[in-house]
Amino acid sequence: MAIEIVDVTGLARDVKKRKVIMNTRKMHAWEHYLAEPGDHTDMHCHPGDQTFMVLEGECTMRFPDGGESVMKPGVVALIEGGSFYQLVNTHDGPTVLMGTRTGPNAANQHINHETRENTRAPSDREAKVLGV
Repeated sequence: MAIEIVDVTGLARDVKKRKVIMNTRKMHAWEHYLAEPGDHTDMHCHPGDQTFMVLEGECTMRFPDGGESVMKPGVVALIEGGSFYQLVNTHDGPTVLMGTRTGPNAANQHINHETRENTRAPSDREAKVLGV
């Protein structure tokens, strides 16, 4: 389909977890749902450039040097590939974000800050597409 329209916030409320919502060979998008205050990701990076936009709630993006940035609805972050970060729900309820990243979801890597290892193994279907 050449044009796709998704109600990201409505989907997040229904699914209540991270879910890829759009996927092409050049980019993918997902909704990120952090249900409870304090819910967070690990400190990690991805090789591809990406964006995050807060749709509901409040999220603090933390960096390895101890810096952080508070993101509220309507705020967008551009993260250059290879930049480590952590997302933390600093709202008193759920936080919903939308992310976009270069490349298809099947090629996505999740590099842990401590181990420097890719902690995201492709699914069997994705491995078949990638030929791994």
